[in-house]
Amino acid sequence: MQKIIDFIQYTFNTKEFIPLHEPRFLGNEKKYLNECIDSTFVSSVGKYVDTFESEFAKFVGSKYAIATVNGTAALHIALLLANVTKEDEVITQPLTFIATCNAISYCGAEPVFIDVDLDTMGMSPESLKNFLEEHCELKDNRCINKTTQKVIKACVPMHTFGHACRISEIQEICEQWFINLVEDSAESLGSYYKGQHTGTFGKLGAFSFNGNKIITSGGGGVIVTDDEVLAKRAKHLTTTAKIPHPFEYVHDEIGYNYRMPNLNAALLVAQLEQLEKFLESKKKLASIYAEFFSSKNSIKFISEPVDSSSNYWLQAVMMSTKEERDSFLEFTNNNSVMTRPIWKLMNELQMFQSCQTDGLKNAKFLEERIVNIPSSVRI
Repeated sequence: MQKIIDFIQYTFNTKEFIPLHEPRFLGNEKKYLNECIDSTFVSSVGKYVDTFESEFAKFVGSKYAIATVNGTAALHIALLLANVTKEDEVITQPLTFIATCNAISYCGAEPVFIDVDLDTMGMSPESLKNFLEEHCELKDNRCINKTTQKVIKACVPMHTFGHACRISEIQEICEQWFINLVEDSAESLGSYYKGQHTGTFGKLGAFSFNGNKIITSGGGGVIVTDDEVLAKRAKHLTTTAKIPHPFEYVHDEIGYNYRMPNLNAALLVAQLEQLEKFLESKKKLASIYAEFFSSKNSIKFISEPVDSSSNYWLQAVMMSTKEERDSFLEFTNNNSVMTRPIWKLMNELQMFQSCQTDGLKNAKFLEERIVNIPSSVRI
């Protein structure tokens, strides 16, 4: 394992502590922040919010983008816009960050966990199809879970570490079963499936700009959609459902204080200007890792799946066994190279242990073997 430590230190040109993923501020971040401060518009109204929403929509190929305070808020509102309400069910994958399931829970709904594919680490279309055919039926254009008698209102696949799942196949299945598709694209800015950007296949998509994401504003998120009505409602709900007026405070429903501050948007406008360079650096790092680990029989580097172009947000390797994974994690972290395991399966957490699953064979296999290794954009 020392050879791996030496290689990573050489790749990042340091023998100091190497974090898993740190942000890079190499462009106009300070300039735009100063301009934002000088303007005094530092909260949720300002030119940088408008600029960011416009430029982001243009980059991913959606008609509309609505900036939010974080990715979880974006997903929460997206689910509300998909008409997910109390006692509904939402199909998702167990191999994901907790935010996916938290957003579902905020709506009063319950997740149903479907297995993932081994190569994408994201929701398996075959598993989704099999589950629906075995456990569900259509009644009045609604998907009913025959086991619970609840309506399955939405499906939320997540593009793991920036590797696109087979999202167009999932889209087709959801359309057949009258299930709203909401993409958790928190990790996949700059990732494409069959030439189309992730987050734009479903009714709505949600992205994150947390401090460890490929571009960041310290926090932040965004909802994307091609539906003008949904876009306007997203902006309304995230702005405390306040009816626009020069001075009166009238709110017509329960809303949320989820709008992105102009300060954060100033950072993101500058970060977006560098996104292509960041993506190029990450793909180059992936090729370096892939070549190195090709000679390690017991370690497999995770490359982008077929038909996709990955942003390689977090680089990942797969160990032969759980024991080897644990040894690798302990050795690297004890030697100033930060690595981490993939998430604990959501259905194994106390809050979601009673949720329905389909067995999750692949998800469990990956949980025991996947490790993330240093993935920062190299300067």
